[in-house]
Amino acid sequence: EVQLVESGGGLVQAGGSLRLSCAASGFTFDDYAIGWFRQAPGKEREELSCIGSSDGSITYYADSVKGRFTVSSDAAKNTVYLQMNSLEPEDTAVYYCAAQILCSEYPRYWGQGTQVTVSS
Repeated sequence: EVQLVESGGGLVQAGGSLRLSCAASGFTFDDYAIGWFRQAPGKEREELSCIGSSDGSITYYADSVKGRFTVSSDAAKNTVYLQMNSLEPEDTAVYYCAAQILCSEYPRYWGQGTQVTVSS
């Protein structure tokens, strides 16, 4: 069974940090890139970043998070991380990870999401 499980969300004050984790199982981790997305209430889903899980190559950061968010991959643990610093209330959303054959392709598998709430 394919699973992507996000964790690490929560409530944080503006200016704070959180680290999200995306634990993958049920598929060959090295064959996929992992993307991070978020969706705030009433807004469209936004792609934040994408990383090649086998070699850690980062192909994309959205302008909205560039310089504040950092994605990394631990292939030994089949886990991808999203370090989020200098959080702003506008970062409040449900955060999802997804597995993609290529970062340019639509994801094949999605996690269930984790809520991040940033208070002002």
